[in-house]
Amino acid sequence: MNFTLLERFSPGAHVPRGARNPAQLVGNTPVLWITEPFAADGRGFFAKLEGANPGGIKDRPGLHMIREARRRGDLLPGAPVVESSSGTLGLGLALAGMTYGHPVTVVSDPGMEPAMVRLLTAYGATVDQVSAPHPRGGWQQARRERVAELLAGAPGAYCPDQYHNPDNVAAYRPLALELIAQLGRVDVLVAAVGTGGHSAGIARVLREAFPGLRLIGVDTVGSTIFGQPALPRLMRGLGSSIHPANVDYPAFDEVHWVAPSEAVWACRQLARRHYASGGWSVGAVALVAGWAARTLPPGTRVATVFPDGPHRYLETVFSDAWCHEHQLLGQEAPREPDEIAEPGERTVAAWTRCAKVRDPLGGDRAAEPAKAVTR
Repeated sequence: MNFTLLERFSPGAHVPRGARNPAQLVGNTPVLWITEPFAADGRGFFAKLEGANPGGIKDRPGLHMIREARRRGDLLPGAPVVESSSGTLGLGLALAGMTYGHPVTVVSDPGMEPAMVRLLTAYGATVDQVSAPHPRGGWQQARRERVAELLAGAPGAYCPDQYHNPDNVAAYRPLALELIAQLGRVDVLVAAVGTGGHSAGIARVLREAFPGLRLIGVDTVGSTIFGQPALPRLMRGLGSSIHPANVDYPAFDEVHWVAPSEAVWACRQLARRHYASGGWSVGAVALVAGWAARTLPPGTRVATVFPDGPHRYLETVFSDAWCHEHQLLGQEAPREPDEIAEPGERTVAAWTRCAKVRDPLGGDRAAEPAKAVTR
């Protein structure tokens, strides 16, 4: 039967409605089945492609934290928003600032890619870069202290404080509900951990539906979140040199640390085999999710989240020259992780798994570096 264009796109057809503003484009992201080279023989994992959002996964908390702050009266109409970010939350806040009418300043450091600086500026945000790391808390604590300085000089300004704000966690409830609707069942969630927001928020909702859910955290070598010593880190978007309060330590069943060369290998394999890739977090979670798909019993439904797409990383992860300079090419990632029995047993430098997860501060958040003033 022949159909005219008018018949095919009649008012009764299921055609997505046009968005009235860019914030309406956030959410309902697709899920893609990933197999080789991460898993074979009919096994694989489902990846939630959050790079399909206008700016990436942190469009969700960017919009939610600002909306909730306005609802509570913590953020008055037109008041400035100031926050520390390595990039992706900056995009989410730029979108929120555009949506709700707030000027946005993103405090970052020299590790932010020039393309990200240009993109944030194009979206109307101001980028303020610190010049030296904090002696104990590294770049993150240096950025947070700069945020406090800017807040002190701008009465009425607001900092969402993504590291400690429970609204960051709550923002991921819709993502979890989308996964349930798309997959029907999730047995294992593999999640990168940075601020702790999306791992805590998604797992909490999934466990309401699937109490037996297994949560695997993915961190980077050199990160202090799960009890390793804080060291200089090449990978951005996951890991931390401070201890974010949003990390839900009891929720994790195990943690894996991944090295930069291993994440680069995974990112490039994803691009070549599946036309879906991203940055450091994407490569790291793909490596671990593939391992889970290979080693857990057949029929186990493994899901993970790809927080962004590849475009931000064209001059790093996907640049041969840059990767050669940092000695990240020339070797395939191992098929299995090394293992340690205790999180602080030794300093890890390559993909390593630990089945014991605990809060390195022992629940004593008074030992944390001082938080930035948020109002």
